[in-house]
Amino acid sequence: MAEFPKSIKNLIEAFERLPGIGPKGATRLVFYLLNTPKAYVQDLATTLIKMKDEIKICRECFSVTEQDVCSICRDKQRNSWQICVVERAIDVMAIENMGGYKGVYHVLGGVINPLEHVGPEELKIDELVERVKNKLNGEGDCLEVILATNPTMEGEATALYIKKRLEGLKVKISRIGSGLPIGADLEYADQATLCRALDGRRDI
Repeated sequence: MAEFPKSIKNLIEAFERLPGIGPKGATRLVFYLLNTPKAYVQDLATTLIKMKDEIKICRECFSVTEQDVCSICRDKQRNSWQICVVERAIDVMAIENMGGYKGVYHVLGGVINPLEHVGPEELKIDELVERVKNKLNGEGDCLEVILATNPTMEGEATALYIKKRLEGLKVKISRIGSGLPIGADLEYADQATLCRALDGRRDI
């Protein structure tokens, strides 16, 4: 049985490690690149390396940025007394694209998932609790923490865990409301659905 050359096989296997890419999709990508000009492939490789070199994690909200603090955290017009807790940086972009939310964010870096050996200590939950405590030490309006983890079993469990960690603090805790079905992902929700979910958040 004929096999692909080793360099092609290696690249196919590399693409298969990407989320959502199976063997057929990986093979199509490799042969697409094989048939494009070498300059395009070199530019793609340079862009990928540049991204890895230049992207940082915001020291305040843990989203992605090219500076120490992201543009949202630096924006004095944002309501810093409203913190929306999301799983990933891509969820920040999904909520920002709907255009209605004017608070700030906190990116956990995932969800609690025992099957994947991801516990609370692997996430930015301790940092969230510390951030809330530091905020409450100052003077200002009522602090609200909006738990916007995805409505999956892991997302719900993570939201409940965070709620327990924040109990006893003078903070309003809410959960995104109806509009997102169980098992849905913020990344793929349309703007109208996200807007309804955020506007319909409920105290928990």
